[in-house]
Amino acid sequence: MPRRRPNGDGMVRKREDGRWEGRIVVGHKDNGAPIFRYLSAGSQRELMDKLRDNKEEYRAVELTEGSGMTLGEWLDRWLEEYAAPTVRETTLSGYRRYIEKKIKPRLGDKRVGKVTAEDVQKLYRELGKEGREADHPEYGHKLSTTTVRRIHGVFHEAMAAAVREGLTARNPAEGITLPRKKPPMMNILNREQLERFMEEIKKDKVWHDFFYTELTTGLRRGEICGLMWSDFDEKKGTLAVRRTVHTGEAGTLTMGETKTGQGRRTITLPPSTARLLAERKKHAFTQWIFPHPLHPEQPVRPGGAYSHLKTVLKRAGLPDIRFHDLRHTFATHALTSGVDAKTLSGILGHTRASFTLDTYTHVTGDMHRRAAEIVGGFMGDIMAKE
Repeated sequence: MPRRRPNGDGMVRKREDGRWEGRIVVGHKDNGAPIFRYLSAGSQRELMDKLRDNKEEYRAVELTEGSGMTLGEWLDRWLEEYAAPTVRETTLSGYRRYIEKKIKPRLGDKRVGKVTAEDVQKLYRELGKEGREADHPEYGHKLSTTTVRRIHGVFHEAMAAAVREGLTARNPAEGITLPRKKPPMMNILNREQLERFMEEIKKDKVWHDFFYTELTTGLRRGEICGLMWSDFDEKKGTLAVRRTVHTGEAGTLTMGETKTGQGRRTITLPPSTARLLAERKKHAFTQWIFPHPLHPEQPVRPGGAYSHLKTVLKRAGLPDIRFHDLRHTFATHALTSGVDAKTLSGILGHTRASFTLDTYTHVTGDMHRRAAEIVGGFMGDIMAKE
């Protein structure tokens, strides 16, 4: 049996055209045959420099036979073997969309071990300029910085797994310069608009309780759709958030875990909301607090809640906001009414209070200014007395 060639072992030769080429062993196939990294240069000195750099890069690396697959093939495998068992169906669908529409068309045919940091940087640069072209031409060609950063998160995770599998020496998505993170657009209903919204939903017997509960709890859309009567403690006036409802690719409803670990939480309801749910429970004939209007054996669909929100906003003559902006509306008014960030963080299911503060800087900035004015006022009174 031939001697197994060690990693870093290689050769150098001068070609007939005058260029120099070399190769080093960077791994082994299943049968023990070496896997080579091939390099070329215009001079022997340049080639030796390249070989030295590559030996250093591959020093602690043992590539496997799979390193010959294309990036597209690896990403398909990563989706099925790594991502699918660990993320929700809707999250997996988003991963697949990013890979199929954004990454594969530009880098999918390249060998996974040959993808470089320069390739990845160019990918993100192109996506930032024309990433929307195939999807939503009516919105222009640019992808938002948030979407580019999300694509990076998926790609980085996939390539980190490729490193662990011995398919590439290092993660080419490591150390990439990303577009600066911009705060998300946040539209809320001000006090006057909120009053108009509440007046409008009073006319809607089917949806009134749903939207009233949303505006007094700030639940995520999937969370409020997934509420069951077993989650409501009438005596304590509390509501346990234990699950989320989301719609799969085929339009089927599925149940999943809350968005974060802190998402599983029990919140104390405002007295008016607790009374509303207690009254609603008297007439309940299904396990769901908010059942589908036509199929009460099912929960209300997240898409149906979104569509009806648009109808209510139009009837009330209010700005066209997202469903998630109802959550922002609740949080903003809670902060301005004196609810502290730590308490609000627990109600919203945020992992950290600092995230709540960062998200609602437009509110906390005003609160800080008011606090400074109050402190300045009473300190001024004290100084005046002295």
